[in-house]
Amino acid sequence: MNLTIDVGNTRVKTAVFKRNNLVETMFFDKKKIISEIQKILKKHSISNGIISNVATISEKKMKKLQEIVNLQVVSSKMKLPFINLYKTPLTLGVDRIALVSGAVKQFPNKNVLIIDAGTCITFDFVNEKSEYLGGAISPGIHLRYKALHTFTANLPLIDVVELKEFVGKDTKESIISGVLHGVVKEIDGIIADYNNKYVDLTILLTGGDIKFLSKQLKSSIFATQNLLHKGLNEILIFNGYK
Repeated sequence: MNLTIDVGNTRVKTAVFKRNNLVETMFFDKKKIISEIQKILKKHSISNGIISNVATISEKKMKKLQEIVNLQVVSSKMKLPFINLYKTPLTLGVDRIALVSGAVKQFPNKNVLIIDAGTCITFDFVNEKSEYLGGAISPGIHLRYKALHTFTANLPLIDVVELKEFVGKDTKESIISGVLHGVVKEIDGIIADYNNKYVDLTILLTGGDIKFLSKQLKSSIFATQNLLHKGLNEILIFNGYK
C-alpha cells in the first residue's frame, strides 16, 4: 500500500492507496505529523510513501519520517507521467506537478484544464499528448479578502464563501459580491478561452473552494477533492513503487 502526504501551512492531509484505489484520507495538525504517521503505519501495511510541500517541515522531522517509511519527496526532477514543457521546470510547484499527474491518469489522451481553487487559483493545461504546457496563477478567494483588508484603511476582513446578493447592500455584502463574482467570472472567462483554442476540453476542479465554485460555474466540470493525492500516488507507481 502507498501513503501520500501533503503538508499545508498548519495541517497535513494524508491518503492511503491500495494500488489505484483510495482506501482512506486523514487530516491532522502539522505539529503531530510524526505521531499521526506512526498511527497510520500501525493501521495499514504501508510499503512506500510520497510527500509534497516539505519546506515547512524541520530537517529533524523529515529525517524521522524517512526512517519510519520509505518516503519519496516530490520534485520536478522525478520521472513524471507527463512531458513537462514548462519553460522553467524547476520552478513548477509540487502541487501542480501532482495535479497534472492525477489528471493524466484519470483522463489519458485528453486535453485537460485543471483548476485548483485554494489559497491561490491555479490553472494547469495538459494536452492529449500528455504534454504539460503551463497555465496561470491568480489570487484565491480568501487571499482577495485579505488583500482588501490589508491594503485599505477601513475595509473589514471577510471570510465568507457564499453568495446571497448580487448587489451589495452594505460594505460587507459589497466585498463578498465583488470578490465572489470576480472569481467566478474570471474562471468562466479563462475556461472559455481554452475552449476556443482546444477541442474536446475536459475541465477538472479541485481545492478548498470547490463546493462554492462547482455550483456557480457555467461550464461542465468534473469536481474532485482528492486529485492531488491521486496524482501523488500515480507518481509513486510511475517510479516503480507499488
